[in-house]
This record gives sequence, structure tokens and C-alpha cells, in this order.
Amino acid sequence: MIRTSRRLADGREILYFDDGPSPSAHEAADTRDLPPVSTHSQLRWDALLGEWVVIASHRQSRTFLPPAHQCPLCPSRPGRPTEIPDADYQVVAFENRFPSLATGVERDVPPSAPGAPLAELRPGFGRCEVVVFTSDHDRDFAELGAARARLVVDVWAERTAELSGIDGVEQVFVFENHGEEIGVTLSHPHGQIYAYPFVPARVEKVLGSVRRHREATGGDLFGEVVAAERSGPRVVAQNEHWTAFVPAAARWPYEVQLFPTRRVPDLPALTDDERDAFVAVYLDVLGRFAHRFDTPMPYIASWNQAPTRARDEWWLHLQLFSLRRAPGKLKYLAGSESGMGAFITDTNPEDVAEQLRAVVLP
Repeated sequence: MIRTSRRLADGREILYFDDGPSPSAHEAADTRDLPPVSTHSQLRWDALLGEWVVIASHRQSRTFLPPAHQCPLCPSRPGRPTEIPDADYQVVAFENRFPSLATGVERDVPPSAPGAPLAELRPGFGRCEVVVFTSDHDRDFAELGAARARLVVDVWAERTAELSGIDGVEQVFVFENHGEEIGVTLSHPHGQIYAYPFVPARVEKVLGSVRRHREATGGDLFGEVVAAERSGPRVVAQNEHWTAFVPAAARWPYEVQLFPTRRVPDLPALTDDERDAFVAVYLDVLGRFAHRFDTPMPYIASWNQAPTRARDEWWLHLQLFSLRRAPGKLKYLAGSESGMGAFITDTNPEDVAEQLRAVVLP
């Protein structure tokens, strides 16, 4: 993989990644007249829930569902400059123009929110990047092919390693939102990476379960789950290095988790063979999501990586889930889910696994 670093007109970093020598040196300049990025994010502590909340009100003005001919992630054309100055590219990563977290954020914040001494305030420090999978506006991840998907995996790993090294970053979260129903505001195939200055609530909760299980039984909760699921009734696809299964207590109508056979903390720790094997299983499962109903399912792909200070306790895995529960019907997070965090699922995990296995791939 060849990496080329450049700067956009407002000073943000853009990185081009190629799987071999590129016909372009990626020297095209960003000709736009852009104001400097201004980020006013804050972290506020929810004392009752024991969780950090990011306040990023400046993001209200971000780009929202532009028509294809105005897509900011397509290659630049004469008279039509975009976020990516080159006329063509393979995979690109760049600092988000409307970041929730930024390294250059205002550091001088009050100790607490107005009138709330228990709501501790911190600067919205971190980094948010966009990863663009292809220059083709109309190609989904499921259609990238093995070689391009593998390049994306290598980019995810490279960015994870670099962002994890930033002083103050506690967790690197790689994800893709796919489909307008999910809340996607740009339809060009892309994902994002957040470098958090804290460990998110989900990861804290999983770590707590792992530690309690170890203290109570001496066992490895991650290892026991993976071993059981590899031979269980909810497997959707697997190979020597990866298993994709519907979790026994799935929260989402269609949910698949992908675990490597070997315990690794994060993407950079995967070998070349494990990365190739992941691509094979992942593209298979994405194809099943795309063809389960008459139209492709919207989904979120969420990498669960180790916090930077708890690598020895973690087992890398990917969550892939969709809000679609039936043709033309979505699962809304209504009263119980949104109000109490108590999920009520509309599908049976064993049935979902059987339905996904039965999908005939083109």
C-alpha cells in the first residue's frame, strides 16, 4: 500500500492510498477558497449515566443529501472542485470538514456546564476522518471486489495505528453508515473514523462484563462466546480465520457479528491472511444483506476495537446491523429502546441466521 499525504485549502490533511504505483502523483491542488475549520465541541459528563456526551452544535451547517452532480466526495472536475482534488483515486482519507472532535479545538473551557456543577466539561479533543472507498459514486461496499475491499481494510488498520498514537486518544472507532434510512447525509460510498478522548459506554460495559466473568469463573468471556458460536445454529458464513453469526441476544432485526478465530485487539494486529479471510466473509455477508429483500438493507458496520489502554483484555469484532425488519418496514427505536435502553426485537435470531444462509447470491 502506497500512502501520499497532501493538504486541502483550509489546511486539513488528505491521504491518498493506492495498492500500487499510481498513474497520478496526487499533486492536484485544492483550488477552493475555504475558511479555516472552526470547531467548538465540548465533552459534557452525564453524572447519572456515567457517560460522556459530545456537544457539537457547529455541525448543524454540514452538507446534507446533495444531488449526485454536487457530491463533495467525487473526484474534482474542471470548474467543479470537491473535497478530493484529484481527478481519480482509489481510497482516500481526510479530516472531516465538520468534525465532532478535533485536535485544534478550543482548550479553554469552564470546569462544568452552566448551573450544573456535576456536569464536568472538557474540550472536544480528538479527530474525525472520512474514508472514501472508491471514486465511483454508485458503487456500494458490497460491490467493491476483493482487491479494493482489502485495500480499505489496510487503510482502516493504518489509520487506527496512527490515531491510536495521538496523546489523549483512548479509543479509535471505525464505522460505515449505509443508506438514507440510517441517517447518511452523503450517498457516495464512504465510512468514518472517530478518535475519542474517552472510552465509549458500549466498550466500558463489555469490558465490565469480561472482567466480572473472569473474576467469577476464571474464564475468558470473549473466548467462550466465539467458541460456542463457531459451531452453533446462528452461523451465517465462516472460514478458517473468521466467523459471522447472528448473536443469540441480537438487538436489531438483522444483526451479524464477525469475530476472528485468533484473539487480536484491533485491526493493525491482523495478519495478511486474516485480512484476506475477513474480506471473503464480509463481502459474502454484505451480499446477503443486499439480497435478503427486494432492495438492499440499510446498515451500520461498527468495528469494536480495543481501547488504547486495555488491549490485552479485548477481542476485535465487527457488528453489522440493519433497522429493516421486513420489506418496506423499519424497526424504530421507540419508547422502550430510546427511553429505557431496553431493546425489544421483532425477529428471532435463529430464524434470521437461517434466512441469511438461504439467500442466493448472484
